[in-house]
Amino acid sequence: MQTSPEKSLQLGPALRIGVLGGGQLGRMMIQSAMDFDVRVEVMDPSAEAPCRHFTHRFVQGDLNDENAVFEFGQNLDVITIEIEHVSVPGLRRLEKQGVRVIPKPDHLDLIQDKGTQKAFFEAHHIPTSPFELIETSAEAGKRGYPIVQKLRRGGYDGKGVQILKSEADRTQRAFDAPCVLEAAVDINKELSVIVARNAAGHSACFPVVESVFNPVANLVDYLIAPADISASIEHQAQALAVRVAEAMNFEGLLAVELFLDQSGELLVNELAPRTHNSGHHTIEANRTSQFEQHLRAVLNLELGSTAATHPFGAMVNLVGSASAMGTPVYRGLTESMAAPGIHPHLYGKSQVKPFRKMGHVTITADSRAEAIDQVMLLREQLAVDGLSD
Repeated sequence: MQTSPEKSLQLGPALRIGVLGGGQLGRMMIQSAMDFDVRVEVMDPSAEAPCRHFTHRFVQGDLNDENAVFEFGQNLDVITIEIEHVSVPGLRRLEKQGVRVIPKPDHLDLIQDKGTQKAFFEAHHIPTSPFELIETSAEAGKRGYPIVQKLRRGGYDGKGVQILKSEADRTQRAFDAPCVLEAAVDINKELSVIVARNAAGHSACFPVVESVFNPVANLVDYLIAPADISASIEHQAQALAVRVAEAMNFEGLLAVELFLDQSGELLVNELAPRTHNSGHHTIEANRTSQFEQHLRAVLNLELGSTAATHPFGAMVNLVGSASAMGTPVYRGLTESMAAPGIHPHLYGKSQVKPFRKMGHVTITADSRAEAIDQVMLLREQLAVDGLSD
C-alpha cells in the first residue's frame, strides 16, 4: 500500500505505521492512532518498553543499528519516531525503497548533532545564543565563565548539558568530547512552540508554553499554557517557529524550544523533531492533541485545530524521587484526582529511578491563578517512590 509522499495515506487497519522508540511518547501516539484504526508497530531496545503490550508488532532491537532499522521498516507504509537518536542510514534506505519516512532522514541528521543545529541557525539568520564548537574539555574555558556545555550527540532529558561556572568546574567535570559551548543567556522565561507542517507546506502552531525547570534534574518541573507573555511576543514566538520549520522544509511535528531574555529578545535554544514534553497538556487542553497532530502530519492529512478548549492548561511531570529505585509507587495521586480538571497519565514503566519520567498530570483551569494553585498543590502532594524487588 506504499504511496508517494505527496498523497494522504488512507486510514484503516490496512495502513501500517512503524514507530522507532517504545517509550511514553510512542505509547501516547498509539492511543491517538487507535482513533484512526491504523496498525502501529514498534521497535525499541528494551523488552520492558511501555509500548510493548499496546502494539500490533513489537521488535526488540537497537535503534542505531542500520540493518535492524531497515529490516523493521521495510514492509511498512510509513515510519516515524518518538526519539531522534535513531539510525539515519537505515531510514535513508527505507525511504529509497518507497517507505514514507517522517521526519525526513536529513532533518534527523541535522537535529541529532547540536553543533549542526546551531550552525543551521547561524546560516539562516535564526536568532540563537552565541556559540562555538569544541573537540575536547581543554578548549572549554577559553570563552570565560559561566558557559553552557552541551554534548553534540546523545543528550536528552537533561543529560549531556551542564553549566560550567569556573575553571575548577572545567577541570573536574567538563565533558571531554565534541561539544557546543554557548554563552549563558540571562533568561526571563523558557518557552516552547510546537509547530506541525505537512507535505503541502501547511503549518499550525499550538499556543506558546512557558516551562519551569527543576534545577537539580535539569528537567521540566511544570508548564503553563498559554505563557504569561504579551500578544506581541506570542506572535513573534509562533512566527519564529514557523520560520524554522520552513527554513528546514520540515515535515512532521517540531518542538522549538526558546529563551526569552531579559531584554525581550527571543532566541532559539534547541529543536526536537517529534512530540515533546511541553505538549502533553494538549491531550485535554486543546482541540487536537500533539499526538494526533503528529499523526496527521506523518500521514499527510489536514492538520487539526490547535485552539484551546479551556482558558488555561498546565502540566506537572511525575519523576522518580531522588532516592527512588524498584517498582514504582505513586504517592498522593488518588487524593489529587478529587479536584476538578486533574488528569493523570502514567507511562507504564516497570522500574523507577531517580528523576526518571514516570508520568504526568495535566490540569485544565478557568484562570491562570487557578492553574498555578493546582500546580503548586500537586507538586506538594505527588511523589514517585520505589519498592525493592
